[in-house]
Amino acid sequence: CPVQKLRPRAGKLGLGTAYKHGLQHASGEFVIIMDADLSHHPKYIGAMIAEQRARGCDIVTGTRYRAGGGVDGWGWWRKAVSSGANFAAGFILQPGVSDLTGSFRLYRRECLEDVISRVESKGYTFQMEMMVRARRAGYRVG
Repeated sequence: CPVQKLRPRAGKLGLGTAYKHGLQHASGEFVIIMDADLSHHPKYIGAMIAEQRARGCDIVTGTRYRAGGGVDGWGWWRKAVSSGANFAAGFILQPGVSDLTGSFRLYRRECLEDVISRVESKGYTFQMEMMVRARRAGYRVG
């Protein structure tokens, strides 16, 4: 069974710094990033691993906007705004993924280290910039 470790931080320091903090403590060949409030169900991790193995992806993304995806507890307005913003950003940035702001992802560690080192954003645009930079660097995303 893989080992999970909780690495708390002092206060809200931004999403980008949270990714970097977690990466400093990660030790495996692959790193899975997900929200700590379990809004991403761990039961999907096996499918993400299977996708990585089958396609040799450097990054496997979870999505709220394809069949089988979704968000529990969001009202229709929040879903509409989120979906619309992801569509617009995807149209402009062309990252090749349907969910630019979702944080349920599996990364090959070397890919994550490289992409994080290139990212300049600190807040929630961090996730979008990561996917755009990964795609432009030639990483395989599934």
